Amino acid sequence: MAKDLKIDNLDRQILDIITKNARIPYLEVARACNVSGAAIHQRVQRLIKEGVIKGSEFKVDPIAVGFKTCAYIGIFLEHPGHYKSVIKKFEEVPEIIECHYTTGNYSLFIKVYAHDNEHLRDVLTYSIQNIDGVTRTETLISLEESINRQIPVLSKE
Repeated sequence: MAKDLKIDNLDRQILDIITKNARIPYLEVARACNVSGAAIHQRVQRLIKEGVIKGSEFKVDPIAVGFKTCAYIGIFLEHPGHYKSVIKKFEEVPEIIECHYTTGNYSLFIKVYAHDNEHLRDVLTYSIQNIDGVTRTETLISLEESINRQIPVLSKE
């Protein structure tokens, strides 16, 4: 995103609407914002070009497709310099859906979906803990996802 990019109130209003429903027609957004459909189209295209909007996607319910166990795993590395090679190996593990290079106790923090606890054990044992540079892991199983939302973009003014 450009450093001098200006996001005005109309941009924020558009972002608020489309982050709640990415499939909403531009004309409905235009009506809600009291501007033309062409103006909405131009604004959205500019926000995409500037990197404010990063793609659009459908969200798949993991449980509906058989992934009933969600876990967060803290990764301890032998040496901080291993993080790039470990991340490359993580990219080969389809059950890993997020990876963050962090401060604190863990070098990396990942989010994993597995079919069940046995599948999670196998992913940990054979796909994560066998990677060179990973010294140990700490796993937290999520019992329920209570909140999952986009970052708020409307100003408090």
